[in-house]
Amino acid sequence: MSQSEESKVRLDKWLWAARFYRTRAIAKQMIEGGKVHYNGQRSKCSKIVEVGAEVTIRQGFDEKVVIVRALSEQRRGAPEAQLLYEETPQSLAKREEAAANRKALGGAGINPRHRPNKKERRQIRGFRDQELDG
Repeated sequence: MSQSEESKVRLDKWLWAARFYRTRAIAKQMIEGGKVHYNGQRSKCSKIVEVGAEVTIRQGFDEKVVIVRALSEQRRGAPEAQLLYEETPQSLAKREEAAANRKALGGAGINPRHRPNKKERRQIRGFRDQELDG
């Protein structure tokens, strides 16, 4: 593939090739949902990715800030995919700190051991309604 062809990789395709998402469809949903920011701004799936750009990706509780190091349209193995980007040291430290905080809390309220029963669902709805009103 020539340099001019390789330099034109869509954002959704790059995220898929870098193994942040399992499918391009999921990558597209995340971009449209505002979970992915390109150079600090929301963008479209068709945004052309450039080497050196900063991509912010929210996945679950974590937020990764990565710098694009290489472009690829093909999804390959994880070791090769990791060569496409480099996570910033600040992002790495922030994620590790957040993980440590979650672990220290023991997952309180994050992952309940059971589904809410009828009474608990009413309480949750009441709390949400109260939050919306005030």
